[in-house]
Amino acid sequence: MTLTDFARRVTDSGTCTVTGSGAAGPDAGAAPGATGQAPAPAPVVGADAAVSRAVGREADGLAVASFVLGLVGLLVFNVLLGPTAIVMALLALARRTRRRGRALLGLALGVADLVVLAVLVTDNGAVAWDFGG
Repeated sequence: MTLTDFARRVTDSGTCTVTGSGAAGPDAGAAPGATGQAPAPAPVVGADAAVSRAVGREADGLAVASFVLGLVGLLVFNVLLGPTAIVMALLALARRTRRRGRALLGLALGVADLVVLAVLVTDNGAVAWDFGG
């Protein structure tokens, strides 16, 4: 058993199961549950579970990042942050994030960034815009 397998078993089941030569104790021949404790359920350890948790966390992070970038993009660098927020929101939605609402808000704010940019550029008649008169 490698160290990562041991860490997964401890974190997945909440208990530590000892295997090997040190596993035999005074009740080694007793039936499971004979000591008054229910046997611990076997932890589900697999590459699929770890991958799905990692992808879920990554998708949630993309959703939050798209929301934050879209919000900041309303004030500064909307030509850069708007499209970035849109792409990150679409990636989060494609990866089935648990924060679907936040990803949709990031998508809407990214589009709003580009709308604000278009309005300010057409109002000033230049690519560089400012709020001064």
